[in-house]
Amino acid sequence: MIRSPAGDRCAETIIDEDKVRQAEQVLLDDLAATRLADTFRALADPTRVRIVSILLHTELCVCDLAATLGMTQSAVSHQLGFMRSMRLVKSRKEGRMVYYTLDDEHIRDLFRQGLEHIEHK
Repeated sequence: MIRSPAGDRCAETIIDEDKVRQAEQVLLDDLAATRLADTFRALADPTRVRIVSILLHTELCVCDLAATLGMTQSAVSHQLGFMRSMRLVKSRKEGRMVYYTLDDEHIRDLFRQGLEHIEHK
């Protein structure tokens, strides 16, 4: 359990009704909050983040991704299946090969902003 320091709480309980109403206007509903949390949870795995970092620049098949990551095709395929279900990546089939790319610009932007955040000093 994480205990917050006493400085994280108000010394008195005084409710500002106007601010509460304003906050309620921008509060995400349960479904939106759950979907957004699921997206962040999907990106919370280092392997999936590394896959995004590769697909940010190029489309690759499972074989090439596995070779780049030093993983088995089965392990990479498992991650890609989950990522596809979360709409982080999309696939296209060409003959017997399946190629993956990021699903859309939102994922690119989210990744780039996260990277900028951790590199910001």
